[in-house]
Amino acid sequence: MPQPSSGTLLFVGCATLDSIALVQEYPAADSRTVANDFATAGGGPAATAAVAAARAGAKVAFAGVLGTDEEGDRIITGLEAEGVDTSAVIRDPHVNTGASIIIVSTASESRAIVTRPVPPIHFPAGSRFHELLHTADWVHVDHLGWNAITKVTGLRISVDAGNPIPSFSPQGVELYVPTIERLQAMYGVDLKPEDLVQRAIEDGASTVVATAGSEGAWGLERGGIPFHIPATPANIISTLGAGDVYHGAILAAVAAGLPLAEAASFAGRTATASCAGLDGRSMIPRETITSVLTANPTL
Repeated sequence: MPQPSSGTLLFVGCATLDSIALVQEYPAADSRTVANDFATAGGGPAATAAVAAARAGAKVAFAGVLGTDEEGDRIITGLEAEGVDTSAVIRDPHVNTGASIIIVSTASESRAIVTRPVPPIHFPAGSRFHELLHTADWVHVDHLGWNAITKVTGLRISVDAGNPIPSFSPQGVELYVPTIERLQAMYGVDLKPEDLVQRAIEDGASTVVATAGSEGAWGLERGGIPFHIPATPANIISTLGAGDVYHGAILAAVAAGLPLAEAASFAGRTATASCAGLDGRSMIPRETITSVLTANPTL
């Protein structure tokens, strides 16, 4: 595992403003449905991961593209309230900030999402992004942030591969955190989880942790033995953003020097706790890695 780091973790990719309604049944056409609850909160894989890492005690920056609209203002305000450095965010007056309307059904334990896409991720030469890119200890990217860093060498990269990334290869990725379903799509549905993470290592990743929701997660370091971390029992209101929270928490834990299995366990607890909220952020716990190390001095 890498040596503990106290430097910046840079998160690159999507940020959205989400409006979430909790209902019993999905609305029918031309109907009026009363929500059990309603929330508006920041979302997006990389941005939510950044918040989770910040609440875990990491020094965090976020880079993405937002419009100069109200949604963009609210996203910036929310990130800065969490202590996230937003100096590398591009505010483009010619685009609309990514936004979503999300309906969560308690009857079917599912959700439906209507989204306004996030603007393309592009950072001009000489921007603050490039300065942070070369000084950050870790760079975490989601499916949109990936293209911003693929041609840059010498980075310690963490990848959220929950969404498809065209032409993606785990070669050179230090912390690769896909879902089991994503690995099955790459390597075959008949392989066991232990074999799937091994295949990702063989394809060039240094460390792999593959998540499987209620079945927990499987991890493997190059040269090590695969392990399984069971899922934490959950009080679930909504799973919105739980995977993003997992990514931020595990990177914060790995960067702080926790052994991989302990980092995966910490991330699982953190992501599970976030499911007690309707939105993806409000219930992310503020359990710092320092407190974990203090409580477990042998780690």
